[in-house]
Amino acid sequence: MRKFLAATILATSAIGLAANGFGLAASAQEDALYGGTIRSIVVEGNQRIEARTVQSYLLVEPGDPFDPDRIDLSLKTLFATNLFADVSIDRRGSDLVIQVVENPIINRVIFEGNRALKDDKLREEIQAAPRGIFTAARVQSDVQRIMELYRRSGRFAAKVEPQYKPLEQNRVDLIFEVTEGPVTGVRSINFIGNDVYSDSRLRSEIVTKQSRIWRFFSSNDNYDSSRLEYDREKLREFYQNNGYYDFRVTSAVAELTPDQKDFYITYTVDEGRQYDFGVIKVETALEKLDANVLQAVVPIQEGELFRGSQIETTIDALTYAAGVAGYAFVDVRPQITINDQTGRIDITFALDEGPRVYIERVNIVGNTQTLDRVIRRELRLSEGDAFNRILLDRSRNRVRALGFFKDVEVVESPSEQPDRTIVDIKVTEQSTGELSFAAGFSSVDAYLFDLSASQRNLRGRGQSVVARTSLSSRQQVVDLRFTEPRFLDRNLSAGVDIFATKQDFEEYTGFTSDTLGGGIRMAFPLTDRMQVGVRYRLQSDDVKISDQNIIIDSNGMFVTRIVQIAGQDTPNDVTDDVYRAPQPGDEGPGQSVVDICDPAYLLRNTICRSERADISSIVGYDFFWDQTNDPITPTRGFNFRFSQDLAGIGGDVKYIRTESNASFYRGIWRDMVASANFSGGIIVPLDDDQGVRINNRFFRGGSTFRGFDVAGLGPREIQKIVDPATGEVIATQRLNSLGGNAYYQGTFELTVPNFIPEEYGIKSALFVDVGSLGLLEDGDKGSTIILNDGAPLGYGGYGVARYTKDALSLRASAGISVFWDSPFGPIRFDFSQILRREDYDRTETFRFSTSTRF
Repeated sequence: MRKFLAATILATSAIGLAANGFGLAASAQEDALYGGTIRSIVVEGNQRIEARTVQSYLLVEPGDPFDPDRIDLSLKTLFATNLFADVSIDRRGSDLVIQVVENPIINRVIFEGNRALKDDKLREEIQAAPRGIFTAARVQSDVQRIMELYRRSGRFAAKVEPQYKPLEQNRVDLIFEVTEGPVTGVRSINFIGNDVYSDSRLRSEIVTKQSRIWRFFSSNDNYDSSRLEYDREKLREFYQNNGYYDFRVTSAVAELTPDQKDFYITYTVDEGRQYDFGVIKVETALEKLDANVLQAVVPIQEGELFRGSQIETTIDALTYAAGVAGYAFVDVRPQITINDQTGRIDITFALDEGPRVYIERVNIVGNTQTLDRVIRRELRLSEGDAFNRILLDRSRNRVRALGFFKDVEVVESPSEQPDRTIVDIKVTEQSTGELSFAAGFSSVDAYLFDLSASQRNLRGRGQSVVARTSLSSRQQVVDLRFTEPRFLDRNLSAGVDIFATKQDFEEYTGFTSDTLGGGIRMAFPLTDRMQVGVRYRLQSDDVKISDQNIIIDSNGMFVTRIVQIAGQDTPNDVTDDVYRAPQPGDEGPGQSVVDICDPAYLLRNTICRSERADISSIVGYDFFWDQTNDPITPTRGFNFRFSQDLAGIGGDVKYIRTESNASFYRGIWRDMVASANFSGGIIVPLDDDQGVRINNRFFRGGSTFRGFDVAGLGPREIQKIVDPATGEVIATQRLNSLGGNAYYQGTFELTVPNFIPEEYGIKSALFVDVGSLGLLEDGDKGSTIILNDGAPLGYGGYGVARYTKDALSLRASAGISVFWDSPFGPIRFDFSQILRREDYDRTETFRFSTSTRF
């Protein structure tokens, strides 16, 4: 650095004009300089800066006397501009001569040798920039900033050497040569004074981790001095939440290892003794608040282990209760009394009306993409309103529920007026565009690929656009949706949907369908936590059953589905070169060739009732009630949804569909959250002759019922091959899934610790899914069908019976779901074990899905 400073002075001197006579002795200069009147001011040595600009900084002008104080102050003012590397003021007769050496202008700022930190990250930290002034002091400051940045990233051995390259026109290229050095890790974390908890237990509670080879994805094992204070606070919280009210960290020391590659961190702690909660009281000076009622709100029980977090929880509960009673300004003060003899802590919560405070201003900070009005319309408070903690917390949750921000923080700051406060809503934008795909594997090796692109915050206006295409072995979907959350600038959302679907469930349900349609929808709130939506959908459905010719007799009874090719011997097994499907002309006397779904065939498949093209005109509504404590990751409360659809106001299809869903959440301990979801639905035909078409029925499985394949449970056609001579069942085959007119399901889930470091972003949950599907109409079940009586029809002379099983019996599965917030996007794995099933259900044991955001 000394070489750089010396070189800088030489460079700036070489770039500027030679400053002759700069080193005059102070006494001689004073005798020659002072006395008389300034006739003119002459500026010399300036190349880029105009003379009148230099003169504007002086405190003297022509006509003024040669005042030594004002000239000295002018000299200091010119140096303070940072425009000049050197300045001298001399007298030439009656002229005041200002000789300057200009500081160069920075042409480019170049970083060399940096790999761990990108150029953009370093440029954010330094002051030097193209077209800026080059000064040694500023460069030195930037060097310190860069080194501090490397220290925060765990590289304490980093070195930064500034260089420059002179250019024409008094310009330079500023070069920072970086030697990053190795990452300075944490070789060990030790604790002194801990008797109750082991070192390993305490290490799990702090953010800083010991450097280990498996933590290559994490930076928490890099030494960062700023984290030490945070870790001290984490230790204090841990001990106080386990009863140790007197706990304190007496010292936290970080020592560099002899090889200067890592740090030893040592915490010295004083655990103190463990306490229980003693007598808990509530006192209030507010008339409308009954202390006995407030006592019931307190979650602390006498005799429980003392937990510091319970005090804050109680304050929040009492504040909320006072707010419900109409007291927006309440002051809750816990008065703590420690009894060392009994080992208990008595607490009295004193409530009093606090000073009235009003909101002077609400600032939205950090919204680089989202418009201010999109955020403000979610707030329950505005400028001039009385400050209300409950409404402020509700506003924060509403902004978080938008899903546009990674973090939402509410910060209050005092105003110049004592009864006013300023509220800052600080948001951190996150990607609201999403490109997602999902893949799955089932017990029948079906593939699934789902691709969708969506933007939930179009142009920062809160509008949602979704373009989804899904490709699988069973269906192809194109779905376009647009939602305006504030239609006509009112608290009313509106949306338009256009969709086209091609489903091929022939292998599993025996039908294919093509759907094309569109719809409109609107929703409006009843309260902050209740919402009602209405919708209308018009669509065309074309359901098809695979064509298959058969021969029937004059009574409409089955004769055969294959005929022998002329000239071929009759084999024991069916082969394509011996048998073929019947064609017109193959029928015998009194017989006819028809399609398997022809109405003339009396024993046709029950799903043939659905083979037609219909127009569906559907109007519906839904009701949603949310009482959870958090819109994204709830740990307490419930939500409920009820919806109905009526088809039949115009169109060809007539039914009423009802569905309901309720979810309950309860935090148990730390990251353990139990949840229960109950859902059910029923569809009732309004035309008994028409029934419910198979494409309108409920199907469960796959992502809707883990452990079962798509359409894997519920009513199904069964085919048995029987020896007509003995009546013995040779084989049982699972055929088409028919769906159901009603279902019920319960899902129970418990997030559990998996002892994997938190920085890996891997979480897990145990689940149990129970429920069933069924309740088909009799006309949709059909009756037992005997396809043949032993004639050679491709079954080796055996008889074939086909019938429908519809048992609304309980199914159950259990397993574990693993969630990984990977660098490529969130990934989910489901591992399932079937607990209860019917022998005709289709199952799967593994499924995964993933998505990525842009």
